[in-house]
Amino acid sequence: METRELRYFVAVAEELHFGRAAQRLGIAQPPLSRAIRQLERRLGAALLDRTSRTVTLTEAGSVLLAEGRAALDAVEAAERRTRRAALSSAGRPGLVLVTKASASRELLAKLLDAYAAEPGAATVDVILCGPAEQARLLREGRADVALLHRPFDSTAGFHTEELGTEGQVVVLPAGHPLTVRPHVHMADITDLPGLPLPRWPSPDGSYPPGPGPQVRDHAQLLQLVALGRACAVSPESSRAQLPGDLATVPVLDAPKVTTVIAWPPHSRSRAVADLVRTATGLR
Repeated sequence: METRELRYFVAVAEELHFGRAAQRLGIAQPPLSRAIRQLERRLGAALLDRTSRTVTLTEAGSVLLAEGRAALDAVEAAERRTRRAALSSAGRPGLVLVTKASASRELLAKLLDAYAAEPGAATVDVILCGPAEQARLLREGRADVALLHRPFDSTAGFHTEELGTEGQVVVLPAGHPLTVRPHVHMADITDLPGLPLPRWPSPDGSYPPGPGPQVRDHAQLLQLVALGRACAVSPESSRAQLPGDLATVPVLDAPKVTTVIAWPPHSRSRAVADLVRTATGLR
């Protein structure tokens, strides 16, 4: 299959309308229809059920949609990495590191300082993203290396090195009755009156059901906690950056958080290898 055919099919499969797909692709509808029929003949499978009014995916079409998206993402990632490799060869080496905003600040600062002191260190651009976005940016080739946090972030498909493991704390408004306790359990805060746990978006942008407020980033969450509208469970290292109107209490049975540095398994970048070596030296 050609990438052009995959792009055509993905557009039709997402729009479920040949006219809209053709408009999105910037081509006429007849060549788009011919390309899809040719793809079906080549694969020996019907990808779409067509009527005069509707277009729906067959089972085979659903499989190709998922696989096609992944293949096109891989092609785009390869293009981005190749361009960065060309810049590096031209004497402009650089790395892109992605990490969740507000997470691992102290570790990140130590890593960047230690790496910058290495002979021949490349320039490191840092992308601060929202929850669960680091892995996507790494897979898409928009970043060379990432700081991920298990069990919240998936490390499937990456090479990783563990950098540290820590417990978690509950973040509460200062003066809340629980703040006088030496520790709490998850059962103590799951149904805390007036302070529900927040709801973070799924990878598709939707929010799970529940009573807690919908949040998009860490700054928004901390403001809701300070206003007495939510509580939050965060890694112990987050204590250092909390404002004075918030307090924390250790949560004994919350899952441990392990910070890892991750990179694509096919990476052959010397700069990535040096950054990983520096990171593991901080353990």
